[in-house]
Amino acid sequence: MLHVFILLLATLLALPLAAEAQKPIKVGMPMPLSGPPALFGEPASKGAQMFVEELNAKGGVLGRKVELLVRDSKADANEAVRVARELILKENVDFLVGTLTSAEGPAVSAIAKEQKIVFIAPIPKTDQLTAADKLHPYVFRVAATTTMEGRSAAEIVAKWPVTHVATISFDYAYGQDVTKAFVEHLKKIKPSVQIVDQQWPKLGEQDYNPFINAQMAKKPEAIFSSIWGGFFVTYSKQAKALGVFDAIKYNFIGVGEAATPETTKSMGADYPVGIWGNSYDAFYWGETPGHRDYTARLSKYLKDEYPSSWAIQGYIGMQFLTEAIKKAASADSDKVAKALLGLTVETPIGPLTIREKDHQANRGQLYGKTVKDPKYPFAIMKPVTYVDPSKFMD
Repeated sequence: MLHVFILLLATLLALPLAAEAQKPIKVGMPMPLSGPPALFGEPASKGAQMFVEELNAKGGVLGRKVELLVRDSKADANEAVRVARELILKENVDFLVGTLTSAEGPAVSAIAKEQKIVFIAPIPKTDQLTAADKLHPYVFRVAATTTMEGRSAAEIVAKWPVTHVATISFDYAYGQDVTKAFVEHLKKIKPSVQIVDQQWPKLGEQDYNPFINAQMAKKPEAIFSSIWGGFFVTYSKQAKALGVFDAIKYNFIGVGEAATPETTKSMGADYPVGIWGNSYDAFYWGETPGHRDYTARLSKYLKDEYPSSWAIQGYIGMQFLTEAIKKAASADSDKVAKALLGLTVETPIGPLTIREKDHQANRGQLYGKTVKDPKYPFAIMKPVTYVDPSKFMD
């Protein structure tokens, strides 16, 4: 009788553990899904969802399915914080992967620190996110940083036959940081350069005419821009109408992914073909078998012959999280945070590693001059080159 009682007690005690093992691992994703930022946010969330569906079809991680809860952050720091809190406190998510702007990222990072929950940022670039005074055990980034991006652009512009350079960027963390990195590195490697003008429209500006006219009055020979997403579409249409690109002989570089397929597709004939730009991915890159396989799966998933470049960031964010869960053999945030340190993952663009010292991945980007190609009804980068950011990482 005692034996039966002990067996029954053991069974009852094991029930909560068994139930826990069957529960899905919940991941919250605050991401802009409306307005101009949705041009990047929507596909990034789709890339994460594709990864989750593929993973779950293979049995999930640690025998548990993954559930992705995507919420519209509206590219607003306050909304991103509200959504993150709701995901943690009401939806009981185990982890956060998300945000797009450099205003949202640091704001949500503070919540992750407070709640002791792992937060992987797949897109925000501001150096401030993982700066020494802001770094904490739960924040990680698989995007490029503003230093990496600004310096990469400076290396390109330094080769142009120009000395009078102007900049235009949104007046917030990302715009300020990437422009500073660009200017400082350009002056270092090409001391003859003069920065003849800098324009700082507010984030979300729709009328760029006053900024463009003021800038062109200074007669720059080249322009660096970090205006991004649907905002770049608006800016470049207005700049094209005012003859900016002809005046500077297309010596223009748009970081903030101004050469993404999303942007060139959405603009069509309005795109200022001939400018330089960058992108996290391009379906036409096809550098490795792994990338070609990923692109084929993404094309099928999105039902798009020319799939998104932004999907890869959501995909890679989820890759790192689930590989860390496997390594930790646990969905506990403290254990997963430790597993992310120094973790290397084979991604669609090759192996990436999150450094222990600053929780930053060595994520580079594609750069190139945009051209018309008879294969496609929109501009592409050609040649397109993946720039390894290692030498730009402090």
